[in-house]
Amino acid sequence: MKSHLGIIATHPIQYQAPWFRALAERPEVDLEVLYCHRATPQEQATAGFNVEFDWDVSLLDGYSHRFLRNVARKPSLNGFIGLDTPEISDIVKAKHFDAVIVNGWNYKSAWQTMRACWRTRTPVMVRSDSHLLTERSLIKTLAKLPLYRWFIPKLDACLPVGKWSRDYFLHYGAKPDRVFVVPHVVDVDVFRSEAQRLQVERSELRRKWMLDEDAIVFLFVGKFIPKKRPLDFVSAIAKANSNGTRVMGLMVGDGPLRITCNQAVENSNAPIRFTGFLNQSEISQAYAVADALVLPSDGGETWGMVVNEAMASGLPCFVSDAVGCGPDMIAPGQTGDIFALGDINRLASLLSFYAERSDGLTRMGETARHKINEYSISAAVEGVMHAIRAVSN
Repeated sequence: MKSHLGIIATHPIQYQAPWFRALAERPEVDLEVLYCHRATPQEQATAGFNVEFDWDVSLLDGYSHRFLRNVARKPSLNGFIGLDTPEISDIVKAKHFDAVIVNGWNYKSAWQTMRACWRTRTPVMVRSDSHLLTERSLIKTLAKLPLYRWFIPKLDACLPVGKWSRDYFLHYGAKPDRVFVVPHVVDVDVFRSEAQRLQVERSELRRKWMLDEDAIVFLFVGKFIPKKRPLDFVSAIAKANSNGTRVMGLMVGDGPLRITCNQAVENSNAPIRFTGFLNQSEISQAYAVADALVLPSDGGETWGMVVNEAMASGLPCFVSDAVGCGPDMIAPGQTGDIFALGDINRLASLLSFYAERSDGLTRMGETARHKINEYSISAAVEGVMHAIRAVSN
């Protein structure tokens, strides 16, 4: 007998679509994804990308879905009240789901869904990448404590994406036997095959972005926004290069800090090139020309999906100790390394050290390529299946 599974998601996201398709392919699952909002190209720009675009890969094929009617006065992906879909109450009641997964809870539709599930005694499972190391004010922390200690133990299952988010759920009273890791994943096979295909074009792509053939290239991928700390990357590349090490940087993306980064590069004479925003069909080109990824983000980076992409492409990763995926994916000296948030001198030293030992980067890249198998789409699907079986008993 099939399990009728509902999933509530804010909007179509490029990282979730392959996971949804894989769940829909399971013969024992009858899946329906309910979206609260359809993001416009303009909204993508204001979300930090700084350019208007639509994703150039399919996000809606391969699984049953519908868009809910968002009655918010100002529909938006930013802010709690921007997603308001009261019809979810009637849908949960009518559909008789065997379980419902809610992605996060920082929007009104999530609470409307949980309330509907509790009223109808529908098992509700919440997936989250929140962790305790994200910097928050004491007032905010104390204010949410009683609410979180009330609703998290009420959940039939908690679906953290990794170690830190698991600790988060347990901290607020989740039952340990009802916590099931459903990792953040990308389509590893796609990135791996693209990396192999583009290997023969590496030199040509380096010329395209004016990268020296013999340089060790470190890569930044992300929105140019404060939490990503792109200026830390610029400073570290400049310092590493001033030490006489032949390193270069490639920065992929756009955002409010793009102009500031351009100025910092000019002022420091750092050997950094900019690609601008690259869509999903283009991003593998950046991984193909690079030797390693750098993610200097603060605690607002609750995971860091570019690390998944880079490791699937065979690159080691250097991340700050505030990045959520660090404890799960980065084994220092094996799949990359970890440095203290904001410690530009340490980051520059790491880049110089490994740039002089390119064979070490290659070895770590191979280890990363194997490590990412633990964060495959099938791993995320199996996590959901374990949770469904638990809440069905």
